[in-house]
Amino acid sequence: MAAQFGLRLRKGAATTALAAATVAALAASQAPGVTTDSAGRQTAGAPSPDMTTRADDTASGNSQYYTDLPPLDSPTPTTGPGGTSGTTGGSESGIPATVLDAYKKAEASLRESKPGCNLPWQLLAAIGKVESGQARGGRVDAEGTTIGKILGPQLNGNGFANISDTDNGAYDGDSRHDRAVGPMQFIPSTWEWAARDGNDDGAKDPNNIYDAALAAGNYLCRFDWDLSNSANLRSAILSYNNSTEYYNTVMSWLEHYRKGTHEIPDGTGSLPETPSGGNSTGTGTGNSNSGGGNGKGNGNGGSTPSPKPTPPKGNKPPTNEPGGGTTPPPPTTPPPSTPATPTDTVHHLENAGPSNLTAMAGDTFTGKLVARTETKAGKAVAKVRVRFSVIGDTDTAFAGGEKFATIITDSTGKATAPALVAGEKTGAVTIRATVVGRSVAALDHKVTVTARQADALARTGTTALTCVPNGEFAEQVEVKATYRGEIADKVAVKATLIKSLLDVTENDKGPYFKGADGKPVRTLALETDAGGLLKLPKLFSDDATGTFLLRVETEGGATLTLELKVEAPAETAEPTEPVTPSPSES
Repeated sequence: MAAQFGLRLRKGAATTALAAATVAALAASQAPGVTTDSAGRQTAGAPSPDMTTRADDTASGNSQYYTDLPPLDSPTPTTGPGGTSGTTGGSESGIPATVLDAYKKAEASLRESKPGCNLPWQLLAAIGKVESGQARGGRVDAEGTTIGKILGPQLNGNGFANISDTDNGAYDGDSRHDRAVGPMQFIPSTWEWAARDGNDDGAKDPNNIYDAALAAGNYLCRFDWDLSNSANLRSAILSYNNSTEYYNTVMSWLEHYRKGTHEIPDGTGSLPETPSGGNSTGTGTGNSNSGGGNGKGNGNGGSTPSPKPTPPKGNKPPTNEPGGGTTPPPPTTPPPSTPATPTDTVHHLENAGPSNLTAMAGDTFTGKLVARTETKAGKAVAKVRVRFSVIGDTDTAFAGGEKFATIITDSTGKATAPALVAGEKTGAVTIRATVVGRSVAALDHKVTVTARQADALARTGTTALTCVPNGEFAEQVEVKATYRGEIADKVAVKATLIKSLLDVTENDKGPYFKGADGKPVRTLALETDAGGLLKLPKLFSDDATGTFLLRVETEGGATLTLELKVEAPAETAEPTEPVTPSPSES
């Protein structure tokens, strides 16, 4: 099943000539084989003649998909009359929040596990659009599982592939023939090995958009294809459904989403209208309007069919959808009888955890941020997705380096963010909590990152630090920094040769370090290593003698003062020659 949204020119928006020219221009910009029909809709070309993949070797079994193409309008969000929010591309260009989150999470996962694949989330969005209309407009629950199963037509050879049952009906409820299942339309035999757990709940469910999106991403990357290469990209898409029309349709949506899209609330996405006819070999037209198939599918359409809605006057009645025989797709806006989801009842977010958290750079914050979803009356709302986002130019992140985390609220309405690790950039950091699939005011948490500190310094050696005038100290000074008894790594250290304990300004004589130019330097800015250790550069002396002081201090107030002695070598008496007595004296 593939979703493709029909292109309609707005009535009165242009003259007939202008409309025709616009459609022709867009058709020319699409993938090869895309044309327009008499109604101004774009249609794609014939299935691929160069692929010999069997239906049961593809992700969807070459099952039915949607052939509607993107709207002519720009997908860029706009503001409507009176300040109301809207988009020039309507809900066709928007992607339901949870579905969009799943695509982006899958892309991030593949970037780690298969970086050479270069999978863009927009490709998953394009396939999700073509396969199920973005999970039927985002009709998913808080965990990302579709509300009601999305099932393709029975693959019994009647207009589609002939694939006998492989799962005893476990996924598709059909013990005679297989059907494509879920928002990404996997046939059971493919799901058996391609399945992934995308939301870390311990299950691999083809009806869950997180699981299905990650599985689709791994499927597309399975042959080490580099999807930034156009030939590899074509091969990957055709391996999902072996049809040139399917490829062209997916590419049209891919380019559309690359130009820009926006998040819309779950359950508000527009639904596709035009299913493909389908075939078992990938050699027919696959277009329900051109005789390539009857476009009706077979079977009962999955879960118990909902009553057929009465179409508004003057509108086209709903057509049969790929997801199930004669069952029409649900309306774009849920009917009044549709029960409100928990997300629908959220009115605002409240802080339910600690405030003003502080941590040193490199440390994990001891407290965790908590957001609570509440109704207007202040009642807790469970099973709602809350997204925590690290905002701004900072290297502070959640454990694992993630800048985003989506958490489902518990029975008390609380979503607890993962452990937060302070980066090296110091200062205030904003962690923003938002409700996925619901437009309510964000909740900003402020945390503070301070510089690394040490509260104690100790010299590691015990040898006296001595030197002769214009000489070199034999031993280099090494110190160890600790904080509350633990090693203090990467702590800023200042080493200064001072005048006295009472006057800690830089001395102008005595021992010194050498700068890059070889000239005397008596103040250095340094840093401890991973073990909290710091070995200072070699010390030299000028011709001044006496006892001098080296002061070492760290961020956090730890100080250590060491004595340096410069003494002239002790004078030794010249040896006297023995006097030999004369013979007369002897």
